[in-house]
Amino acid sequence: MAQVWKCAGLRWTAGGPELVWDGGRRSALPWGKRVAFAVPAGAVRRCVGARGHACPLRAAVPGRSTGARCEECARLDRAHSVAADTIADDPRPYRVYLAWFGPGLVKVGITAVARGPARLLEQGAVCFSWLGTGPLMAARRTEELLRAALRVPDRVPYAEKRTVRAGLPGSEDERAAEVREVHARAVLLEGWPESLTREPCRPVDHAGRFGLSGAPAAVGDVVALVPGGAVRGELVAAAGPDLHLAAGGRGVVVLDTRLMTGWPLTPPPSSAADSLTFPVREFRGEQDGLF
Repeated sequence: MAQVWKCAGLRWTAGGPELVWDGGRRSALPWGKRVAFAVPAGAVRRCVGARGHACPLRAAVPGRSTGARCEECARLDRAHSVAADTIADDPRPYRVYLAWFGPGLVKVGITAVARGPARLLEQGAVCFSWLGTGPLMAARRTEELLRAALRVPDRVPYAEKRTVRAGLPGSEDERAAEVREVHARAVLLEGWPESLTREPCRPVDHAGRFGLSGAPAAVGDVVALVPGGAVRGELVAAAGPDLHLAAGGRGVVVLDTRLMTGWPLTPPPSSAADSLTFPVREFRGEQDGLF
């Protein structure tokens, strides 16, 4: 009987991306590595629980869910989430940042100073700059100021990130241009909290760290894992939770590793050829399906 693995997600380390498995085992993901796994026929995706606790119902969850949690566990997971704005008294210092994901796609966000740039790597920011540092609520007010005055969003759907990532400019200066422009407009706004220290625009480029420099552009993304499906492909890049896999004649396809959580995973059927049998959505169109 084939060994079954449960994926706990993708983590970014100083050495690059790693897949984390239940039990703590990690798999490093250097460029060129073969990524291969299958979902057994008849398998059911189960809720991964919340905040270190197993789901008491072992509820089934949809294949397209990136959270892999049932409604109750999702509510519990966000109960003490800074991102959900449910914490107001966190004493740690926070940074406000501007993140760029591709042409025309800049967002504002906040992250704890102690986390450094980890949040930007996790989100797949191709380029970013710090904007200011201060208490949590001052950072929140600054984030809201940019949303209201400059119409800079604080959330960007991953589907949009993947689409624009397929057409990145070739130079760091070009990739940093929109961050510089928004930063310059932001520091001129009135209404900044006095307790927030403004920071100069110093763009940091992640294209090289993500492996995107010179990599072939992705042509689509996996919609969901399904029972009986499998993938075998070469890792050419990674950004945020996404693996860019060259899978046979399909070209490069993006696999969101959050779709892997909750499934029992096994080695794929023995084959020398790269292949992908999960449903894929082409970036050029709106219709789902294998291509």
